[in-house]
Amino acid sequence: MTQPLRIDIVSDVMCPWCIIGYRQLAEALDATGTAHDIHWHPFELNPDMPPEGQNVREHIAEKYGSTPEQSDKSRKQMTAIGADLGFDFRYTDDMRMHNTFNAHQLLHWADTQGRKHDLKLALFTAHFTDGRDLSDDAVLADVASETGLDRAEALAVLADQRFATDVRQIENFWLQQGIRGVPAVVLDRKHLVTGAQGVENYTSILGQLAKGAG
Repeated sequence: MTQPLRIDIVSDVMCPWCIIGYRQLAEALDATGTAHDIHWHPFELNPDMPPEGQNVREHIAEKYGSTPEQSDKSRKQMTAIGADLGFDFRYTDDMRMHNTFNAHQLLHWADTQGRKHDLKLALFTAHFTDGRDLSDDAVLADVASETGLDRAEALAVLADQRFATDVRQIENFWLQQGIRGVPAVVLDRKHLVTGAQGVENYTSILGQLAKGAG
């Protein structure tokens, strides 16, 4: 019996291409029947974002120089790609970008409860589909509760910041590996795949790995 393929995914729940890339990879894994073991890792797209966050359109314009027209085109593209993958992007004019350090701490805690994968996907949906404010500890605790975690404990984890040092160390590890953009997918601890590659490309990559292991 062969070992499941280890998959490390460095990502941020504010990153639309991260959920797109994951969904593409998931389809490829399903299509190839690849046994796998996914490990999510933290990355902050905006570590210096103030607590109140920033309007997404304003943020994209400042960070990338995108015009409103370019922003609209990108949103429509991502929404269409998401729909093909079964993910519902619901962009609004008042959607905000937030820092996710607390979200990553909650995910770290969820990992100790065997629920990190469930919470990660729930946080993507909370932000992009439901427009919930992931900078609000109460909202984060609600999402945790909805995935079967203890709400009171989730609030306690965020209040005392007990996993802050652990999360910083993990973030720094991946930065030291040269990860500067997400999604970053590492297959079998040695093959780095960056960006949302598309189902066909992921399928091809998985096929090549399977041949190499055979």
